[in-house]
Amino acid sequence: MKPALILASESPRRKQLLSEAGFSFDVVPVKVSEIPNKNLNVNDQILDIARRKASAALPLLKSSRTDAFIVLCADTEVIFDGAPLGKPADRQDAYRILKLLSGKYHEVITAVCLVESSTGKEVSQTETTKIYFRELTDDEIWTYIDTGEPMDKAGAYGIQGQGGKFVDHFEGPFDNVVGLPVELVKNLLSKF
Repeated sequence: MKPALILASESPRRKQLLSEAGFSFDVVPVKVSEIPNKNLNVNDQILDIARRKASAALPLLKSSRTDAFIVLCADTEVIFDGAPLGKPADRQDAYRILKLLSGKYHEVITAVCLVESSTGKEVSQTETTKIYFRELTDDEIWTYIDTGEPMDKAGAYGIQGQGGKFVDHFEGPFDNVVGLPVELVKNLLSKF
């Protein structure tokens, strides 16, 4: 019997992407510190956070399940000029972030970590998408901030929402920017 897939995330976007890709899975959110380890490079910082989520989810799930399962954890960061931008602290911070991104490119990196419960086998990898923003006016930025959409999103925008109108073009998987690169998930699952 195939092990059950468990998404250890409270992200509605990740849940939606997995559902649309035809996966059958349970959702068991976990909370961990998402403060990056400054001793690691940016890619490894993001992988480290995804692994922390898996480490937190595994014992929690093992205590309540008898069947074998694979836990899926992910972390998505918006990287500008080599540093993660994170989610805006307030409206002014959202403005600062969007002003930074205006007319320039940034990267969205998602780390995916899968761990199999009975063997402890882990596979993880990152996916990167480059996003090019057009020049934004102050009016556009404040109008967007007024929608409330940027406030809970890394980089202060959602490409699948109204923030998508700021994107001139991108290179790499779109779903990676939304929060979960589904092709990478399929590829990693095939290793079990």
